This record gives sequence, structure tokens and C-alpha cells, in this order.
Amino acid sequence: LTEHRLFLTMKISTILTIASVAMPSTAAFTVGGTFLSAAEKAALEETAAAVATSGKGITACDEGPATIGGRFEAVGVANSEETRRLYRQMLFEAPECEKYLSAAILDPETLYQRSDSGKLFPEVLSEKGIVPGIKPHLKIYTLPGTNGDTVMQGLDSLAVRCKEYYQAGARFAKWRSPLVIKMEKGCPTDLAIKANMQDLARYALICQSEGLMPIVEPDISLSGSHTLEEAIDVNIRVQSELFKAMIDHGVYMAGSTLKPNIVNPGKDCPISYTVEEIAAANIFVFEQSFPVAMKGCNYLSGGQTLEQGAARLSAINKANTKGPWNLSFSWSQALQLPLLQLCEGKGELQLEEMSKLYVEELKIASAAAKGEYEWAEGDGDHAGSEEAAKKRKLEAVA
Repeated sequence: LTEHRLFLTMKISTILTIASVAMPSTAAFTVGGTFLSAAEKAALEETAAAVATSGKGITACDEGPATIGGRFEAVGVANSEETRRLYRQMLFEAPECEKYLSAAILDPETLYQRSDSGKLFPEVLSEKGIVPGIKPHLKIYTLPGTNGDTVMQGLDSLAVRCKEYYQAGARFAKWRSPLVIKMEKGCPTDLAIKANMQDLARYALICQSEGLMPIVEPDISLSGSHTLEEAIDVNIRVQSELFKAMIDHGVYMAGSTLKPNIVNPGKDCPISYTVEEIAAANIFVFEQSFPVAMKGCNYLSGGQTLEQGAARLSAINKANTKGPWNLSFSWSQALQLPLLQLCEGKGELQLEEMSKLYVEELKIASAAAKGEYEWAEGDGDHAGSEEAAKKRKLEAVA
């Protein structure tokens, strides 16, 4: 018996010795980011962690001159480069906005503009502890033969532009890949999902090689009559394809961030859902494939009002009992449209009033990011309608 125990002890010792030689230590694992030095990885991860600061979120100010100009003109404000500069300056210098903001996404025009003090906007933001970022993608292209599915353009010259953006002060980038659910047309097609997620992965890889922490944005539109259950299915397909593509490309996952849509039924869905059901759907989607290596996500607003978005974000945070991620906001229209309404009929920007309202909005968004926003009854719910039900039946027949 003693000899037998001695034999087993020697055998186990031999196996452990072989394993220690054959298997690298955990710290030596290099899944993703093999092209990056330890210092480069640390810098990317530091930016991702800063963006994922609890209770803070992103102000998305990356609308191009034509897009923001359309919003100005809708309320009677003339669109000019100086008007755009003054407007963005208000968003960046609003008193105490840094209490609620971890980052800001800029349009290339804004990246090179200066404040009244003469400082470039990235410097203004950095001094307030807000990480400046950039929107590097170009125009949308419709894929032939897919019933309207699209891809985003701009990968060809991305490396050169990322290098320039980093030198100008940007520390992260955000690329949006829009998709639409049209169940009756089979959209989004597998082709569109694969093409867009491959593009997002390639963009993320290029960004990291130039020092920019990539935010990947698979944006599934609120439009349509799809149910919440159908939305869950599509979002899982899209996100799992995205994360696999990122890993296949060798993206350093800990140095990247997700900007998804809130998983919602389509605007014309005839079925009603409570905000708690919508929150549970979002957490379920994340639990299927969202890597724990990534520190968080910042939801886009996607046509939701501030009240809707805040109610749903707060409910999502309340429902998140397992995931380690920081779940926050990256909002444009939800924050900005109420500000611009203050200018209607005035002929010019009402900067002081807008600044005050903006900070109040950010307080609401911050509370939602911590799961502490208490919404009014009905806010965040999806109310189905009889008219939408009839429309869905007609689409099914057609």
C-alpha cells in the first residue's frame, strides 16, 4: 500500500511538472491584442475604464454639419460653423456637466474647433475629466439585393484618419452600423449582419493599432412592427456575431466598449410591454454573449425621449443582478432636442437656458445609469395599438 501511494505521488508530481511546462501562466494568455504592447493595452483599458465610470455617461455630439443644421433650421436657428461651435461649447462647458459625463463623441469638425478661451475642444474636455472621442465613419451604402439592408463606409482610409484624430487629442472612436428589423422582408439578412459585424471588428482592430479605444455600435432601429421576442432574437444574433468577429480579428476586448440600442419592440408593434419586461429582455440578451472582459455598454437613445430612455435604462440597471458591466448612456437626441425647443421662435441659440436644462437632463441620465431614477407610471412602457395590430396583419398577408 505504501509503495502504491508513493507511485501515485510520483506520477501526479510528473503530470504537474509537464503541465507547468506545457501550459503558460494565466498572465501570459494572449487571446486578442497580440499586436499591442503591454503599455498600449493598459492605455486602451484605462480609457475603457474611464468611459465606464459608474453614474456617468457619454454626450454624443457627433452629428455632421448637415444633420445638426437640420435640427437648427427646424427651430428657426441659422446653420453656420460659428453657431455649431457655440452650441458644442455650451455642451462641453455647462457648469458641473463633468459630474455626469465620462466622455463626449465629437464630429471631425468639432475636434478641431476652439472654445472662446482659445483652447481646442479636446483640451477643454480633458481638463474637465471628460474623455474626448471621435466619429470616424463616413456614409451609409445600401447592399443590393437585401431589401434595403445597409453597411457603413470609411474603412479604407481609417488608419490614416485615426492617427490624425489621436494627434488632435481624441482617445476613443465610435463606429455605427445601422440595421433595421423587417420580419416580412427577412431583414436584417444574414449577409447584412455578417458584413456589418465584420466591419465593426475591422474598425476596432484599426483603432486599437492607432491608440484609440473603439466603441462598437450595432444600431438596430426602433422602426417596424416586430415584437419584443423577435427583437430579442435579432439582437442576440447581431451581438453574438459581433463579439465572435472581434475575437476572430484579434481585438483586445478589455480595451473596447459596446454602444447598443435598447432592445425594444418596434414602434408599430401591436403588443404592449411594461418597462420591466423590456428591461428583462435587455439583460437576457447580454447574458447570452456579452463578454465580461468588456467593462460596460453605453446605450444609444435611438429616437426615444429622455423620459423613455431614462425609465428603461434605470429599469435595466435594477434588473441586472448577475452581469459585471457598467450600463449607462450615450445619448444625442434624447438630450439635445429639448434644448433646441427652447430656441423655437427666438431666431438664435438660448445658450444660458439651454445650459441649465442640459445639466438637469444629465442628472436624470446619471440617476438612470445607477438604477436610481424613479420614473412616472407608464414611462418606458410600450403601448400597443389596435391600428398597429391591423397594420401587422396586413403585412403578414402581403
